[in-house]
Amino acid sequence: MHTESTDVKNILGLQLPTDPRWVNLAEMQLEEILTDHAYCEQKAATTCISLIQRYPDRKEMVDELAPIVTEEWGHFRMVLAELKKRGLQLGRQRKDEYVNKLLEFQKKDGSVEERFLDRLLTMALIEARSCERFKRLSENLEDAYMRKFYRQFMESEAGHYTLFITLAEYYLPKATVRKRWKQWLDFEKEMINTLQIRGDRVH
Repeated sequence: MHTESTDVKNILGLQLPTDPRWVNLAEMQLEEILTDHAYCEQKAATTCISLIQRYPDRKEMVDELAPIVTEEWGHFRMVLAELKKRGLQLGRQRKDEYVNKLLEFQKKDGSVEERFLDRLLTMALIEARSCERFKRLSENLEDAYMRKFYRQFMESEAGHYTLFITLAEYYLPKATVRKRWKQWLDFEKEMINTLQIRGDRVH
C-alpha cells in the first residue's frame, strides 16, 4: 500500500498516487510507452469529437471542446514525431484496461443528464490520471530531454481535467457534480489497487 500524496490529492483529487516503480518500468520500455501515449492522445481527440456529435445543442461545450480536439491531435503528432526521431515504430493499439473499467462504471440506465455527467467525469478522471503520470515522468526520468518532453504534456492535461469539471458544473448543480465526482474518485482508487503495474501503458 502506498502513502497518499498530498499534491496528487490537492491538485487533482486523486486518492492514490502512482506506484514509483511505474516510472522505472516505463523508462525501460520507451517504445511501448510512447506508442500507448500516442493512442491515448488520439482517443482523447476522438472522444471529444464524439461528445460534440452527441450533444451539438450544448453550445458552450462545443465551443470549449473544438480547440481541445486540435490540441489532442497535435499531441498525437508530437508523440509520433518523437517515435520517428528515435527510429521507433508506432505499434498496435493495446487494450486499455483502465479506461474500459471506467466505462463500465458509467451509468447506463440513469437520466440523460446523469449519463452526460458521467461522460464528462470519465474524461476528467482520465485527464487527471494522465497528468499525474506525466508529472511522475517529468520529475523522475533519467533523461533530461524526456523529462522536459513530458512536462509539457503534464501542464496540458491539468488544464483539460479542470475544463471537464467546469463544464459539468456549468450544466448541472455543483453539489450534484461534486457528489458524483467523489464516487468516481473512490472507484478509481480501488480500481488502481487491482491493476497490474505495467511500464508499457500510460494508465
